[in-house]
Amino acid sequence: MTTDKTSLNNRSLVLIGAICGDIVGSWYEFCSTKRLDFDLFTDQSRFTDDTVCSIAIADALMNGNDFIGKLQYWCRKYPKAGYGGNFDWWFRQDTPQPYNSWGNGSAMRVSAVGAFAKSTYETLALAEDSAIVSHNHPEGVKGAQATALAINLALRGCSKEDIKAQIETHFDYDLDREYAEIQPRYTFDVSCQGSVPEAIIAFLDSSDYESAIRMAVAYGGDADTQAAIAGGIAAAYYGVIPDYILKECLNRLPLDIKEIIAKFNQACDNE
Repeated sequence: MTTDKTSLNNRSLVLIGAICGDIVGSWYEFCSTKRLDFDLFTDQSRFTDDTVCSIAIADALMNGNDFIGKLQYWCRKYPKAGYGGNFDWWFRQDTPQPYNSWGNGSAMRVSAVGAFAKSTYETLALAEDSAIVSHNHPEGVKGAQATALAINLALRGCSKEDIKAQIETHFDYDLDREYAEIQPRYTFDVSCQGSVPEAIIAFLDSSDYESAIRMAVAYGGDADTQAAIAGGIAAAYYGVIPDYILKECLNRLPLDIKEIIAKFNQACDNE
């Protein structure tokens, strides 16, 4: 089973929206930029651990919420996707245990939860379940929940003002800051508390999907992860990804990953 740009429903568009953000940001994680007019794609642009883990969570949601098993399966299948050291060790263990991480790995992989859940309660519960298998620090859980809830609210038709208010209320994130005041001084930060609010602000200050991922990358920080987070929310809110981005990203994905996107699309259609 494969997928193409014409077959995606709004909820599965969220998953590919996060993946496109990952691919666009991949080169700039190590070659950072503060320019908004950077090249979206280079010869080195590729999917990374953000994509692999996002696919694993989507696969788990369709198969009994086996988050540990699916993360291990997909990460072992793509062992050189660029995982952090602790998580790389985690997915190779026979019986992996959470390691109290506050890293943004819990947030970059959670887009499918926001798309799959039907309510705020279910979103928060599933996001926590997907996070705590590895990232059981309160900030790690919070980052996953905030990202998933922003996506879910966007899919339910909430305005940016409503999304902002609910994220601030639930998680005490400071979203009153503006992108233009954060971006010039922002530096690389892999913590949820130091990157998830900024990714959400990139979405809030954006005008469309492309501007959201450009702004996330141009922080000059953890570009692929912040663009994956902003990209998932932006895809949910705007409901469209430009064809030239979608086509290029799909062309850079292997068949097995595209099969999960297609299956997730079908699962969302059947809900």
